Amino acid sequence: MRVVEVTKYGGPEVLQVSRAPEPVAGPGQVVIGVCVVDVMSIDAQLRAGWGRDWFPAEPPFVPGTGVAGRVVSVGDGVDAGWLGRRVAAQLPGGGAYAERAVAGVETVVEVPGEVTWRQAAALIQVGPAALSLVGAAELKPGAEVLVTGAGGALGLAVVRLARAAGATVTAAAHDPAKREAASAAGAAKVIGYAEFAGTFDVVFDGVGGEVGGSAFRLLGPGGRFFAYGVPSGSAALIDPAEAERRGVLVVGMEQVQFAPEEFRGLAEQTMREAAARRLTAEVGLAVPLERAAEAHAALEERRLVGKALLLVAE
Repeated sequence: MRVVEVTKYGGPEVLQVSRAPEPVAGPGQVVIGVCVVDVMSIDAQLRAGWGRDWFPAEPPFVPGTGVAGRVVSVGDGVDAGWLGRRVAAQLPGGGAYAERAVAGVETVVEVPGEVTWRQAAALIQVGPAALSLVGAAELKPGAEVLVTGAGGALGLAVVRLARAAGATVTAAAHDPAKREAASAAGAAKVIGYAEFAGTFDVVFDGVGGEVGGSAFRLLGPGGRFFAYGVPSGSAALIDPAEAERRGVLVVGMEQVQFAPEEFRGLAEQTMREAAARRLTAEVGLAVPLERAAEAHAALEERRLVGKALLLVAE
């Protein structure tokens, strides 16, 4: 089968198409005939060599952690009823940039017929994260919310869910097209990062670094700060002592990292919301598997509105 490998750490050009043996499902696993692959910013960061202390995979490796497709085989201990089902899955160990992928059945969810392959792949990781973040914020109607990185796939999902919860959402993004998308998703106000002002009850920070630090300073006493994005290369630059002094609750990446059972529940909820069209993903780029380097370049240039996908066998 065809796969795309990170042949060495470096730029998008190190992504190369190669051949690999057909995978075999082990106990508790399924093999998925991949239709669409979810491409995340962290895929590009890991390809470049970032985060080796947390993600120790060494090249060559097949990146990617989210797919949508059909189950083509099952391993021992897995109900044969999964065969042929439309599914989406998270692959914590990677291996998604491929024509077939192995997933533990505990992270596989059925995709309703009303949900397209592209939406299923685009939401399988974004949806659970957005639901977890907005749920943990316990937003009340009228709450003032700031979302940074609001033009990305997760940022747009957070904007939609926060607005649906009754919050007044200010969306921050560096690109006019991203701000326009955030406005369409329900943001009451859209701004650039040089326009930070006001006081907020909750900040969802999808950028990190200095942007996250500036957003943190806009929180009122007793506010809540969710730091889950690192496209800037680092977590938000905040002072823990200041957070304690102001009574600000700071929640990190743990809010979007799930045990399998928790992930599955959130992923099933995501698919229900998608089927009802209450949760959708903006797809800014969808290219064939062999053009994975193009998707990575677009993510690194931070010019994409929404999600990047790889098309394998729609």
